[in-house]
Amino acid sequence: MTVENEPAGSAGRQHWMSVLARAGGQLDAYGEQLRASAYRLIRPPEIGMVMVRGRVGASGAAFNLGEMTATRCVVQLENGSTGHSYVAGRSKPHAELAALADAHLQGDRQQHWLDCLITPLAQQQAQTRAAKAAQSAATKVDFMTLVRGED
Repeated sequence: MTVENEPAGSAGRQHWMSVLARAGGQLDAYGEQLRASAYRLIRPPEIGMVMVRGRVGASGAAFNLGEMTATRCVVQLENGSTGHSYVAGRSKPHAELAALADAHLQGDRQQHWLDCLITPLAQQQAQTRAAKAAQSAATKVDFMTLVRGED
């Protein structure tokens, strides 16, 4: 299973932010590396609520679906790179590590962090999704509808 490295720029950042937001406890394994550079908390991890919006039929008018808990954080590395994160749930360590990773990924060692952090996490997440899809597919029932003729 391969995961493409996204190009630099907004599409690349959207990709790595998505991977980091979904990483959860997987980021703990990289905590020591991410914290190796000096940094300061611009906005310490804080827990709050965000409104989730939905659309009827994925294309209709938007409506407020409900609120969910989210944690945000902003850090700045000693080289001036600023990292942001918004993660679902109440995990302050996850938000801080995701913000640190974002800051590192905007620095001059971006390719290093893409190769050693984002690509392995994206591959793990893709494998997890594939395993869940296979498990769900195993329980799928195909129903065949028979049409009766009208007399």
